[in-house]
Amino acid sequence: MIGESTPILGDLTLARHDGRRAAELRPLEIIRGYTDNAAGSVRISTGRTIVLCTACWEASVPPWRRGQGKGWVTAEYDMLPGATGERRRRNRMRVDGRTREIERLIGRSLRAVVDLEALGENSILLDCDVLQADGGTRTAAITGAYIALCDAVRTAIRRKHIKASPVREAVAAVSVGLVNGRVLLDLDYEEDVAAGVDMNIVMTGSGRFVEVQGTAEHTTFTRSDLDRFVRLASRGIKQLIEMQEKAMRKRLRPPTT
Repeated sequence: MIGESTPILGDLTLARHDGRRAAELRPLEIIRGYTDNAAGSVRISTGRTIVLCTACWEASVPPWRRGQGKGWVTAEYDMLPGATGERRRRNRMRVDGRTREIERLIGRSLRAVVDLEALGENSILLDCDVLQADGGTRTAAITGAYIALCDAVRTAIRRKHIKASPVREAVAAVSVGLVNGRVLLDLDYEEDVAAGVDMNIVMTGSGRFVEVQGTAEHTTFTRSDLDRFVRLASRGIKQLIEMQEKAMRKRLRPPTT
């Protein structure tokens, strides 16, 4: 019958291959001020996935933005050659489609929580470099880049580039998927490649959605299935935002430049 799919089964309390429960995030570590020169820098690890997120401030905007009194937030993303099991070639001459799509996702996610008029004609450039990949690199990049952006804004205020923060609220992202009939939160690579349904969900601190990317890889899903994916992701993102807030309460020494 149209609209039916394989029922989503499984106990949320059953352990996964790494010992986590179905609704449990991977261990998260956030290190702010990881590098000295960027206005904001964060090393974020979710399980074995590690991403370095830096935020640089520019007192200008792209040519097409000039004269509008609004700023710009954009992102670049890449994987270092040794981030995966087989060496990945650097993007020298041409950025591949997957990389471009992730860059745009990160940029959209951060712009969603920034008042671009309050930013003035200034730009924040985010660079997200995957040091080690084990699934969830784009969601880790968004979660870490938000903190790097906030630190760049704090630096800009201290240097009197702007008077007040244009950041309206937090944003974070997480994956969720259907693996062997079970809905799982925060998939690692082993789970991701086995997923019948795979989703990446981006939400703000107020619970509003920025993006929902969902794909049926090996099976279809129903509206009730979708609701369950979203509920589980929402719980995970709430936890991530709490951990972002905890990390940002730590006092940092000012960047050297």
